[in-house]
Amino acid sequence: MNDCEKNQTLANIMARRSVRMYSDKEVSDGDILKILSAANQAPSAHNNQSWRFVVVRGEKKEELANLVSERAAGFPRPSSTLLRMASRSMACAPVIIAVINTGELIRHGTELFDVDRDIAYDFFRTMEIQSSAAAVENMLIAATSLGLSTVWLGILFLIKDEVLGLLDEKGEFMAVVPVGYAAKQSSAGPSKRPLEMIVKRVG
Repeated sequence: MNDCEKNQTLANIMARRSVRMYSDKEVSDGDILKILSAANQAPSAHNNQSWRFVVVRGEKKEELANLVSERAAGFPRPSSTLLRMASRSMACAPVIIAVINTGELIRHGTELFDVDRDIAYDFFRTMEIQSSAAAVENMLIAATSLGLSTVWLGILFLIKDEVLGLLDEKGEFMAVVPVGYAAKQSSAGPSKRPLEMIVKRVG
């Protein structure tokens, strides 16, 4: 038994897959709350938690999937292809979670720190993105631990203003995450670069 098999957290990290097609089996509200609770436990700059999670089901989910499909035609490949794939994933998933940065950390930070306003904006915007990215990763791993599948859809950034408008939200779009049960058993994940290619040891 290797270390990952002994450690459930590591096992879930290794088992996570990006799944784009889902069965019609519903996801319980209880499981969604567990996923959101895990996301909300992510580290965030100054513990500001300047993220917002929007749970989308039913007609509104279909509206969003249709919006993405319709707008895909206005983009060249490969963007149009990725948008259509995202639309199909959202349409067949029973629930999706949109992740939005509120800008609260940016507002707080630029007021608190006596530095050039443009520098402060870039700094705190980056920190908001880092914080929400950690929250999304927690979300994906939590879903895996519950036997659920997900995919991180960042391509909707191309139509971010329209997505926010449809959801009646303000802020900065981060991601849309379909959640459901995989339509088929996932195969082995894509191969990753060996550590010796990406790790540098200093000292």
